[in-house]
Amino acid sequence: MDFFATLGDTVMKFISDSGFAAFFIGEGWKNLIMVIVALVLLYLAIKKEYEPLLLVPIAFGMLLTNLPLSGLMNPPAGGEHDIGGLFYYLFMGDELGIFPPLIFMGVGALTDFGPLIANPKSLLLGAAAQFGIFTAFLGALFFGYIGIAEFTPEIAAAIGIIGGADGPTAIYTATQLAPEYLSQIAVAAYSYMALVPIIQPPIMKALTSKEERAIKMEQLRPVSQTEKILFPIIVALLVILILPSTAPLIGMLMFGNLLRVCGVTKQLAEVASNQLMYIITILLGLTVGASAEASIFLTTDTLLILALGLFAFSIGTGAGVLFGKIMCKATGGKVNPLIGAAGVSAVPMAARVVQKVGQEENPSNFLLMHAMGPNVAGVIGSAIAAGIFLSGTIF
Repeated sequence: MDFFATLGDTVMKFISDSGFAAFFIGEGWKNLIMVIVALVLLYLAIKKEYEPLLLVPIAFGMLLTNLPLSGLMNPPAGGEHDIGGLFYYLFMGDELGIFPPLIFMGVGALTDFGPLIANPKSLLLGAAAQFGIFTAFLGALFFGYIGIAEFTPEIAAAIGIIGGADGPTAIYTATQLAPEYLSQIAVAAYSYMALVPIIQPPIMKALTSKEERAIKMEQLRPVSQTEKILFPIIVALLVILILPSTAPLIGMLMFGNLLRVCGVTKQLAEVASNQLMYIITILLGLTVGASAEASIFLTTDTLLILALGLFAFSIGTGAGVLFGKIMCKATGGKVNPLIGAAGVSAVPMAARVVQKVGQEENPSNFLLMHAMGPNVAGVIGSAIAAGIFLSGTIF
């Protein structure tokens, strides 16, 4: 009899100490909700192929960290031989602002700035699309002012950057200005990047006529290698001297691009744009997802951040298209306004959306390269907007 009683007690203790039981103790139900959210994101990434290279690591990191008692994000307890969880140490790459600039180096090594050099006016479209960032910044400030949320100007700035649809910039800004909101901001930024093909087309079509969407643009002029080499050097010099706080992002973006175009560092460009970028993407994605613990993520502030991020992204898209319409009028109909939508960054997905929407009206329309100009300008623009916030000059 004692044997069976002991066995029963042992089984009960095993069950009560398990992660399954923890879901139903205290606020463990919040972890269960986050696990479900992570599974939904995995479905979207794998089945629907929404940004799978980013969404799979983020969703799986979120899943692992919300499994009760896993301790993956636990800091060291303080004892001589105590060590923290695996993700606690990997997260230092985000917290110390290391991973985002390295991602930018890879983006630079992948990006062709030729369309922007051939048509410098597209820089204006990239700048116009950043309007959403500052609109969301003001919106977040307003929520903080009326007491709906405790958004300081620094937090409002980090939220506004979501409108740039640029994950590394959003993460870098959040780690510097609002580390306590890093998970919400990162998840919102990457979610909207993944949803570019769904969010942008209705806005683009609502703001343009059928005739405007069908406009064919002239072929871009060829760009010499000398121009391509000088571009990253000059941009790095000018932008960093004007806004030193942009050095980590703009500096690494332009360094990566210089590796690509200079013609003598092919192997380095290959590593930066492939192996290194994929390694950093895995680490960044896992740790950003792991930072979305239920106690941090399931708050009213998160809903506000998601709403403001969507608002910022939509306003940025609209502002880009409207500025494209102005350029269309100013050039006598030579600019298709749709390419302004690509100014929100999200390289190259936003440019592909422009191509798709343009071809729906005119099958012989090829806007991809024209849209790449404002698209890469948007990357520079969002990094500059982040630099303005990080410099603290507008607070």
